[in-house]
Amino acid sequence: MAVTLGADVLGRYPRFSLYNSPYPAHDAGCAIDLYPDGDGTAPSPVAGEVIDTRTVDAPPKPYAGPHDHLILVETDAFVARLLHVDPAVEAGDSVAVGDSLGTLVRSGFFAPWVDNHIHLGFREAEANPYRASGSLPLAVEADVRPCSWDGRGTVVETAETYAVLDAPAHPAPGEYFVGVDAGNGVLDGGLPHYEGGGALGGADGAVSVAGQRVGTVADRTVTWDDVTVFADDRPITGLSLFLAREGFGVKLVCPDREFAVGETVTVRIDPA
Repeated sequence: MAVTLGADVLGRYPRFSLYNSPYPAHDAGCAIDLYPDGDGTAPSPVAGEVIDTRTVDAPPKPYAGPHDHLILVETDAFVARLLHVDPAVEAGDSVAVGDSLGTLVRSGFFAPWVDNHIHLGFREAEANPYRASGSLPLAVEADVRPCSWDGRGTVVETAETYAVLDAPAHPAPGEYFVGVDAGNGVLDGGLPHYEGGGALGGADGAVSVAGQRVGTVADRTVTWDDVTVFADDRPITGLSLFLAREGFGVKLVCPDREFAVGETVTVRIDPA
């Protein structure tokens, strides 16, 4: 059994990812991270009645707060689990899609290169909704198209642990979602710094980035090959891959490297 998120829901968020996480809750695409616009509020991706909220301890990180939060919403058929939002709702409240659930929090569950987002998963009504694992697979009804990339780009944004390139560019911002062309669908996930990834819209078989095979997909889930990502001939941690509706461009995960805005970078991927 899978839960489907429709285009009307996904279209409210500039970015989403099913696989770009190291946590088991995302295994096989059983959870989705939704990235709202940058005003700090968390628009609800579900409609229903809030049945509980909980504050939980988060792993201690110097760039994050000590707590995270769980919001449980009973929908028509399932219980939705939402994380990383300081709730402005409480048990008994009714919420509609788009209503504010509260304020996004910077959680210690995030890697430092991860932006604030809403984590969403669904469990059957009779299942324990407080458990992190065991959520249902998610299907996305969104227009997702591959965006070809030759491995080159210019740095348009930097931070301590990452740099964002201007390529591949979204050919029609706002009209549909794009992701890096896998030669067999659209790639999603942390390559190769997270254990696996995903390929949406393709068939089972090999997947590649910029002409280099990087793994094998089976039933939408990718097992990465043993590869190393290089930026200008020096190794970096990896590539952060996602689906975007507005601007697009590959994120280089590089906590041990510094790049400057305007710098031209060539990425290649080699067998390790």
